[in-house]
Amino acid sequence: MEENLKQQPTNTIKIAIFGPESTGKTTLAKQLAAHYETVWAPEFARDYLQDKWNKLKKGCEPEDLMPIAVGQTRLENEALLIANKYLFADTSLLVTKVFSEIYYNFCDPILDKAAREHDYDLFFLTDVDVPWEKDDLRDSPLDRNSTFDTFKQALIENDKAFMVLSGNMVTRLNKAIGIIDNLSKAKEMNFSPKDYVQICDNEIQLETIQKQLNIFKNGASKALLSRPATLGDGIIKLSELQFQNAADLFDNEKSKLKLKKFVPASGAASRMFKFLNEFLNEFDSETETINAYINRKKANNLTVFLAGLEKFPFFEQVNDRLRTEITDFDSLKQDQKNYHFIKKILASDNFDFANKPKGVLPFHKYKDHVATPVEEHLNESAYYSSSNTIAHLHFTVSEIHQEQFEKKVDPLKSKMKIQSGIEVDVKFSYQKKSTDTIAVDLENNPFRNEYGLLVFRPGGHGALIENLNALDADVIFIKNIDNVIQNHIETIAFYKKALAGTLIEIQQQVFSYLTKIEQVREHDIEEITTFVKNKLNTGVIDDFTKYTLENKISHLKAILNRPIRVCGMVKNEGEPGGGPFWTLDSKGNDSLQIIETSQIDLTNSQQKDILQKATHFNPVDLVCAIKDFKGEKFDLTQFIDIKSGFIVEKNKNGKPLKAYELPGLWNGAMANWITLFVEVPLITFNPVKTVNDLLKPAHQPQ
Repeated sequence: MEENLKQQPTNTIKIAIFGPESTGKTTLAKQLAAHYETVWAPEFARDYLQDKWNKLKKGCEPEDLMPIAVGQTRLENEALLIANKYLFADTSLLVTKVFSEIYYNFCDPILDKAAREHDYDLFFLTDVDVPWEKDDLRDSPLDRNSTFDTFKQALIENDKAFMVLSGNMVTRLNKAIGIIDNLSKAKEMNFSPKDYVQICDNEIQLETIQKQLNIFKNGASKALLSRPATLGDGIIKLSELQFQNAADLFDNEKSKLKLKKFVPASGAASRMFKFLNEFLNEFDSETETINAYINRKKANNLTVFLAGLEKFPFFEQVNDRLRTEITDFDSLKQDQKNYHFIKKILASDNFDFANKPKGVLPFHKYKDHVATPVEEHLNESAYYSSSNTIAHLHFTVSEIHQEQFEKKVDPLKSKMKIQSGIEVDVKFSYQKKSTDTIAVDLENNPFRNEYGLLVFRPGGHGALIENLNALDADVIFIKNIDNVIQNHIETIAFYKKALAGTLIEIQQQVFSYLTKIEQVREHDIEEITTFVKNKLNTGVIDDFTKYTLENKISHLKAILNRPIRVCGMVKNEGEPGGGPFWTLDSKGNDSLQIIETSQIDLTNSQQKDILQKATHFNPVDLVCAIKDFKGEKFDLTQFIDIKSGFIVEKNKNGKPLKAYELPGLWNGAMANWITLFVEVPLITFNPVKTVNDLLKPAHQPQ
């Protein structure tokens, strides 16, 4: 009997249509066979049981199941002999197994084994969202959802690759064809059907994965630096009067504009407390003093932390908790107090600071309360990103952290409404799964976890260009979650408004040219070209003067009709990270870009020399315009330099892997925007990269 239940070996791609009765399986099998010009294996049980009904007026009985299984296997094996690349099975032994268990609460062990072993590249699970049609053999019009769940669970328990098909006949067919075509591509890329289902679940395109695999194989492109951007050569230096005029322009225009503040805030604070976690992991409280550990590890950051302990905004709360929980706390030696303090702020069952998002951590101590970055961003929004008594604030967060943000936001909104009259509309979004990138091993093969699954990693903050692309606003302020200040909020707001005014001024000129560009004459071209070169820091192509008027207009229009960003730049005072540079593209054209150190070929002495001559640092303080002169949103994904991503080395469960970081949000993701760099005072840049940064004057009470 077992021999009669064996499938014939084949290279044909086999698709099993799987699901409860009256869900369109036969119709779909016929349609797919016709589309791919191949054959389909019909359901043996239908003819077998119909014949029994006609003769005996009896339905299916337990003794019928093995003959049905044998007949079904034979039909499928016969169809394989004449199949053209694909075979579509109207049913499978797994269907027989499920029905046996539903109706008889039992399945013959031989049938059960064969059903589990029968192999298909993919199962299409047909949904119960189509009308139930009665015939002589169908008897379960009720509880269809429950039956569907049983079928789905069978696929999961038996580790089958499957996808659900819902919708009407046309929708199902079109979806199935798309899935099958991509499954074939995935197999050509040496991915298994299970890999393909995982890729689809992550909403990632196969073409995207292929591009990423090619980058791993060939190496990521490095930026080609021409020279650092400096004052007068790419970086604008405004006088106080010019700053004031720009801020006034923004204030005069903002009532007509929809403003929004965009705050990337999805990361946990693990890096802030990295050196403290290392201390807890490596310090032996029984055999050495903290001072001995500091000397042994040259842990100067721990020295700074302990010296400033009482100045941290969370000191009193943590210290009070320790006094409550440790009865003799005051009598402990200072080393013991410090050790318990560090354990308390990091322990998962206590404050757990390192695993919380930065946005909800205590950053600033005021006379009557301690403020988080969330509160500071809400306060800032009232000062410079509100219009007509409404401020729109958008946080990108991890889904698991949203509730923590909401608990901070909701009472603050009410408080601000009372105190300032400003209503703050707060929205959240998550980094899309589709922006995750595939990881590879050191031989550039897809990396797999202990369960054999592909490993996908978040693509970095560059993925947030998708979140930004979904916003609807005329002017968007972008500022990192940790770049907040305790004092001088009016000063911060002044420079933000000045950057926005600078953006509005340049946008008005751009829009003016775009509005009339189709009607310009040859003598107008020089004016626009001069504006493009001198104000937008963008050159025209070498043979521009030889172009026809029509082609000149087309070329200038392409330069002008782009999103605009104005970036605040501070003088470089030794902070690690990106900076403003003139870079060369593949055609030798100059453009202004924010470049991270990881994008630079440091083995090239000339490139390294240019990096070292940089005068300014990127504070990630941007004001953006994402609509064109007709008021329509740009598709921001069309302005990404896809070659500007980079490869990083990580590890998972102790195994090394390589990961791909998407072009950064303010780096390659905005590479093809109109870009202006404006020098702003250092006071506008106050990031908190480590917990010790909270000891700096900008984060301390005055």
